[in-house]
Amino acid sequence: MGYEEMVFRAIRMTGIPYLFREFIQKRRVTIVLYHDLDPLLADNHFSVLKRLYNVISLDDYINARKSGHMDRLPPKSLIITFDDGHKSNFLLDPVIKKHKIHVSIFLCSGIIDTNQQFWWNCPQLHQDDIQKLKECSDVERTEILTLQGYGARADSADREALSHEEIMEMASVGLVNFQSHTVTHVCLPRCSNEKAAEEIFDSKRDLENDYGFCISSLSFPNGDYSDRDIELVRSAGYECAITVDPGFNDGGSDLFALKRFCLSDSGNTDELIVKASGFWGFLRALVSGQSYGYQEANGRL
Repeated sequence: MGYEEMVFRAIRMTGIPYLFREFIQKRRVTIVLYHDLDPLLADNHFSVLKRLYNVISLDDYINARKSGHMDRLPPKSLIITFDDGHKSNFLLDPVIKKHKIHVSIFLCSGIIDTNQQFWWNCPQLHQDDIQKLKECSDVERTEILTLQGYGARADSADREALSHEEIMEMASVGLVNFQSHTVTHVCLPRCSNEKAAEEIFDSKRDLENDYGFCISSLSFPNGDYSDRDIELVRSAGYECAITVDPGFNDGGSDLFALKRFCLSDSGNTDELIVKASGFWGFLRALVSGQSYGYQEANGRL
């Protein structure tokens, strides 16, 4: 057992994740985030999440907010989301059907159904380069990627995103809800007003026109957003937007800055339970001095 595995096992054995579930999460809605989860591990993760939580759809939460009937949601409600629309998500379809759970997948409309790479998979980039590109302006990022041989429509030998056929097959049963993750997964706060609007508006329009979906939600790429981006999402006609700010959601949460916990695509059961409970996010926020969204609008636990 590695060091990190030992840490998560130790935290789980303290019983703190249980206390978080029973006393903090119980009256709130938790949103968790995956990206590229292996089907075998997904089978295990979904089993654990179903045992510890009541898995609901994103629409369930949004409709409860709109109707003012949050009390109709089950205790310990949890929403499962996936960002990017990786082609391997299609392999999860049998697992989702087996467990009969609702999942939301946020798609990059300009990358799905193409052989275009996700920009961070450009072969010439190192991990440090990727982080730097997330922090520079979108113009500078595009220029650097172009110099590395990555173009706006650069094709790779292997498809990285879901195809039209796969998306439609997954959507056919009604358990998978597809939503927007912009057009090309830009860092929105680093974009000009025009580019940010294009990424937000065009993704919604294209997914609705090409797939017949009702696009009501947007997941901010990298979790990065600004007040301007929130206003653009509102103007485009979305009903909510999701961040990666750690915390829970309730009847008073900002619908355009919903909180979410990031889960590892390779984590074991101990790590899953600790992170899904919100305790890991609480520890990280405590160490970094960041705010942590576990309080209701009126400030009570």
